Amino acid sequence: MNGYKDHIHIFFEMQPTKMLSDIVKIVKANSSKWINENKFVAGKFSWQEGYGGFSYSRSQRKNVIQYIMKQEEHHKKKTFREEYLKLLKLFEIDYKEQYVFEFYE
Repeated sequence: MNGYKDHIHIFFEMQPTKMLSDIVKIVKANSSKWINENKFVAGKFSWQEGYGGFSYSRSQRKNVIQYIMKQEEHHKKKTFREEYLKLLKLFEIDYKEQYVFEFYE
């Protein structure tokens, strides 16, 4: 897991019998509770609605982990919005740009 300012990337292996939406719901709920209980941010922390999930083959595992670990370096060249839209295009996911996510620069 790693992130940069306005987003995080989490790499995990999941069983095909599990639903990604259930896993994300649990991660968001538990992490929000932990962040708020420990007062890591001023005010109440909450995740933005939605998420992006992308699958890779096991043979790409090392590359994906390296990509995640180098977020700070990566975002010196490309914003999160640029990164995310590129992934949507790469994975051929139809979307309406105005509904992708809220973002703040």
